[in-house]
Amino acid sequence: MNAIVALCHFCELHGPRTLFCTEVLHSPLPQGASSGDISGQNEQAEEEEGGIQMSSRIRSHSPAEGASADSSSPGPKKSDMCEGCRSLAGGHPGYVSHDKETSIKYVSHQHPNHPQLFSIVRQACVRSLSCEVCPGREGPIFFGDEQHGFVFSHTFFIKDSLARGFQRWYSIITIMMDRIYLINSWPFLLGKIRGIIDELQGKALKVFEAEQYGCPQRAQRMNTAFTPFLHQRNGNAARSLTSLTNDENLWACLHTSFAWLLKACGSRLTEKLLEGAPTEDTLVQMEKLADLKEESEGWDGSEEEEKPSSQPDVVEGQELSKCSPETSLMPDCNSWNVAHRRLSVFRSLRHMRQTMLPVGCVRIIPYSDQYEEAYRCNFLGLSPHVQIPSHILSSEFAVLVEVRAATRSSLYPTLFDEEQSLNKYEFVVTSGSPVAADRVGPTILNKIEAALTNQNLSVDVVDQCLVCLKEEWMNKVKVLFKFTKVDSRPKEDTQKLLSILGAAEEDNVKLLKFWMTGLSKTYKSHLMSTVRSPTSSESRN
Repeated sequence: MNAIVALCHFCELHGPRTLFCTEVLHSPLPQGASSGDISGQNEQAEEEEGGIQMSSRIRSHSPAEGASADSSSPGPKKSDMCEGCRSLAGGHPGYVSHDKETSIKYVSHQHPNHPQLFSIVRQACVRSLSCEVCPGREGPIFFGDEQHGFVFSHTFFIKDSLARGFQRWYSIITIMMDRIYLINSWPFLLGKIRGIIDELQGKALKVFEAEQYGCPQRAQRMNTAFTPFLHQRNGNAARSLTSLTNDENLWACLHTSFAWLLKACGSRLTEKLLEGAPTEDTLVQMEKLADLKEESEGWDGSEEEEKPSSQPDVVEGQELSKCSPETSLMPDCNSWNVAHRRLSVFRSLRHMRQTMLPVGCVRIIPYSDQYEEAYRCNFLGLSPHVQIPSHILSSEFAVLVEVRAATRSSLYPTLFDEEQSLNKYEFVVTSGSPVAADRVGPTILNKIEAALTNQNLSVDVVDQCLVCLKEEWMNKVKVLFKFTKVDSRPKEDTQKLLSILGAAEEDNVKLLKFWMTGLSKTYKSHLMSTVRSPTSSESRN
């Protein structure tokens, strides 16, 4: 995460000051940063915490603030700092942690070395301890702009027996340029930073209580004669945070906490590319999965019944349930799924409906050794020996597709390739409805046929073409559904709409009405709830 975490303090002598900050470096450190340990510094054993290697290699290429009066340093000079304004001792080069997973380095020091970053942190520090304060002067607040970055600030008090009001004012700020990311990280940052603050306040409270017990300052101040305010500013008045908490390893601990905070906050949120709203097929599949899950949960609590000798009938959404290997075109129906994945061979009606029809329009029984009524399915795969009722064969609402083994004389010589198994069969389509030779048919069917017969298109391109055609006409179905079922427009307006959609022909209208049955329950309920809301009624009026 590209951000900076800083601890700030309002000094009674010098105003708002940055005490300690941790930043993220994605590029390698300059030479000397990875060389041996720096002499004179307390060496820390290498340890790993949350994927971050806490290294004893200390940053040696930049002096700490107050160590020298070099004009190139963006920080204040030593003469402008007191014990309360300074974190690291003079000459301390700072801390570095290496993240092995991402090769990112987390560097901590009193001020950023880059002049622009120093200016951004300095301005955020001043605003967090002056004008951008929540009621009560203690708590979280958000501010910032595109130019100077956005800031999450949490102000708090630390007990000090020598300070005015027996407390000093601090803040922990998180600065980044991504406003949305920072806002979404608010709950996480609030909880973790609040934990750091509680730990600091707890340590300072113990020191404060011990000092008050040994030498109560309140009674001493009440018995002391009035002196001018500035005259009371002596060396003891400005105390460092390490003194207030009695923790010599405070800055190393803060470096560990800030580094972990930056890593964890950057890892908890990931960006995903959304290509649009879920399709109707996706919604219908999700609804079917939810129904199956609810049904299975209902069966879990019931007693297990004795399984019958014969297999149960097929229901919608299930795999093959009945199969006779002797009479079936498929030798092994139990392994239908496996064969379906291994071979690109026409094995059931599922191949026809994968890209041709919306999922919600399909109630399919892939294979059965007995005829099933139309209320159970609208696509039925049967063994060649199954007797079909005569009224079904003569019905204009039924279409029979017979799959027969093609005779050798009817095949082209080039079709004897074993890999082209589908070419070994011929398909005979019959229906009780007479088909006029001059009928054009649905527009989408003509476009599908054109795509399939175009030899210049690869298989992948044809697949995407079929998907796009289906989505195009599914959008027309949504418009027609809202126009007729939800808004209840008259037939004249509906005919005008069909003309605009390019679907005024009879075959196109029938196709749209049939596809309308494939709309998801989620989409339908959303439209109905929108119509029932008062705002939508007023907008239509």
